[in-house]
Amino acid sequence: MTLYRRWLHELWNGDLDDLESIAARIVTGDFVGHWPGRPALVTGPDQLAAVIREGRGMFDEITFAVDVGPVVDGDLISARWVARGRRNGTPAEFHGHDILRHDGRMFVEYWVIAETP
Repeated sequence: MTLYRRWLHELWNGDLDDLESIAARIVTGDFVGHWPGRPALVTGPDQLAAVIREGRGMFDEITFAVDVGPVVDGDLISARWVARGRRNGTPAEFHGHDILRHDGRMFVEYWVIAETP
């Protein structure tokens, strides 16, 4: 699905300096993100961009790619992804699963399960 490809390639692999603008084109203003271990929900495009920037900032370099999917069922899209890069000069690889709910145009809600790198 095109929307998920945009989610992964434009947002998670996108230009760090433009994440807020990219997020505003992919998620709704009332977007809600659920991350395990995060004490509060991530709401809206700006908070989503900040969380992505924070996560990507832990790596020297990192890219995300689809491993399985995406699988579409009604307004839900799920996929398994792989992240590869370098952390403190050492190769790193980890996997995760995304489940996103969309309104036909943009994502409105997100759940993620990711292995700890």
